[in-house]
Amino acid sequence: MTTLLTPREILDKLVSFPTVSRDSNLDLIDWVEDYLNGHGITCHRQYNEAGDKAGLCAHVGPEVAGGIVLSGHTDVVPVDGQPWTTDPFTVVEKDGKLFGRGTCDMKGFDALAIWALVEAKRQGVTRPLQIALSYDEEVGCEEVVPLIEEMQKHLPRASAVIVGEPSMMKAVTAHKGGRAFDIHVHGFEVHSSLIHTGVNAIMFGAKLIEWANEMNAAQAAGTPSETAALFVPPWTSTHVGTISGGTAGNITAKDCTFEIDFRNVPDENNDDWEARLRAKVAEVEAEMKAIVPDTWIEVTPTYDLTGLAPEVDGEAEALVRRLTGDNSQNVVSYGTEAGHFQNDGYSTVVCGPGDIAQAHQPDEFLEVAQLEAGQRFMVKLVQEVLA
Repeated sequence: MTTLLTPREILDKLVSFPTVSRDSNLDLIDWVEDYLNGHGITCHRQYNEAGDKAGLCAHVGPEVAGGIVLSGHTDVVPVDGQPWTTDPFTVVEKDGKLFGRGTCDMKGFDALAIWALVEAKRQGVTRPLQIALSYDEEVGCEEVVPLIEEMQKHLPRASAVIVGEPSMMKAVTAHKGGRAFDIHVHGFEVHSSLIHTGVNAIMFGAKLIEWANEMNAAQAAGTPSETAALFVPPWTSTHVGTISGGTAGNITAKDCTFEIDFRNVPDENNDDWEARLRAKVAEVEAEMKAIVPDTWIEVTPTYDLTGLAPEVDGEAEALVRRLTGDNSQNVVSYGTEAGHFQNDGYSTVVCGPGDIAQAHQPDEFLEVAQLEAGQRFMVKLVQEVLA
């Protein structure tokens, strides 16, 4: 049998794999599968189309429905250009903190989940415990959807999901969703002295950007719903973060590209916001074509994130509150994979070690006390599935 590792030892190993989203995570998945197989736990993989990344799921306990899923992602954000003072892919303990890329977001939870699954197998459980490890969460959260489908092919359906994003081990019961689009405005170049005969892609693109400002102002001035009022800000926001285009100061811009994204409260639909955007795009495009018919606006979806809505008498929330003793009300404006699980009918809550403020930062860290709190939680969870 494989040697039993502590959560800290598992964390050290996970961080040593540089699973930046642009690269493969297969070395990490190989190691996790070998470790779980060594403890008699069968794993199932879900590959991406290229075959260079994989999600992993596993199950311990009786082959019955109603289990608990521990869900985490294996990818991390890049360290390029960040002023790290330690090796980002080696866990360094200093001043009660564990430094390393992904210690907080979210290999700390992954390590705890792997440890708990082995403990549940070792002790024997009467209620199933499952693990789901995804890839590409940091670039859109969408790859968990085929992993959920793969789980349902091989594992009995669970009834509760704990997504272990950093929440300081508090129950997070709602988060915003989102959808983003790459916008490419295709204009027509002429000398700027003849601007009336050209289509300046930047200036027409600016109309869409100003529309985003108008949407934010209208949303901020409205009365938030009960769900929206939980969030800061209490409305769906529209954002443009980068823009590129143009050839020279005296030429109407032939091209303008930017991304526009929505961060919507979970009681508002992504499709509705996309429809609003496309209606505005059609309006602006019609103005362009009235000048030069061979101009247009290209809209390409880049990610689609389902929000997590508060549940009434949610099983997952009740479980986490029972194990943590936490009765505070917590929602977040960032997104997680939790919404996709909920959208598929699972009772879902977010709860994991660490502070989201440390995620993606140089010298990212997880406090030792948070890893220890996470282990105490997992001990109670294993006792829960033993009962």
